[in-house]
Amino acid sequence: ATAAATAVPNLISAGYTPFKSDSLDVWTCGGLSEAFLQINDLYEAKTGHNIQYTGAFAGALGKALLTLKGQTEVFGARGLELAQNMRKKGISLGFKPLCFTDYVIAVPKGNPAGIRDLKDLSEPGVRVMLPLGASPPGSASVQGILKKSGLTDPIMQNMTVNETCVIKMLCGLIEGKGDVSIIEKRLTTHARFKDKIEYMPIEPKFIPPAPLTFTINIMKYVQDKKLADDYADFVRSEEGQSILEKCGFTSVHSARGLDLIERFGVKDVQ
Repeated sequence: ATAAATAVPNLISAGYTPFKSDSLDVWTCGGLSEAFLQINDLYEAKTGHNIQYTGAFAGALGKALLTLKGQTEVFGARGLELAQNMRKKGISLGFKPLCFTDYVIAVPKGNPAGIRDLKDLSEPGVRVMLPLGASPPGSASVQGILKKSGLTDPIMQNMTVNETCVIKMLCGLIEGKGDVSIIEKRLTTHARFKDKIEYMPIEPKFIPPAPLTFTINIMKYVQDKKLADDYADFVRSEEGQSILEKCGFTSVHSARGLDLIERFGVKDVQ
């Protein structure tokens, strides 16, 4: 196991081989894992370099890095504040926008309750399923959406399921145990759900900005800066971003991505 694997629990690891001089140690938060497994396979096939990859809960990885209990060369981090803190502490050498996540209204295939927008979640008799018991940022983001919409009280009154696990909640949704939920768009591409749920957008003004941003960070522990920069450039290339888009993320090259970069100030400024 890598040093990262001993430092952080609940890891999703893939592609590990004994260390080679042209290998690169990459961590990302777990939500990016499906996309990065594909990105890494493509990068390795194109370059012959070996990516030693670890994906895990963002908070655990960030804490391990900030407390110097874990080390990696490249880190795909969730939240602009985390990237800025690592930069200020000198743990990272710099960062760039990686991608953005978004939140949507999810319903079972066919939308039997006829849900159209957030206001419909507050209508009498609608069975709302929410992941408010899940770890942040997921749960906090949903609470933020309710607050910004001004519909917290009526939607909470309609909540029939308060789940700690988003995957379990979505399984219940497609089984008809509820009418509607609020989830990250990336989950609509999950193999277990993509053909069994439908989704509709939430107006951007209702979505809190803090959890939307992902950055790619070159860490101070990097052994080959040129290789790390090349890998980061590939992740941010049209090829890398197309994989992220297929996995439900928003590309940094899209109109919305470019707007969010400017609006949130996703720039490496000390």
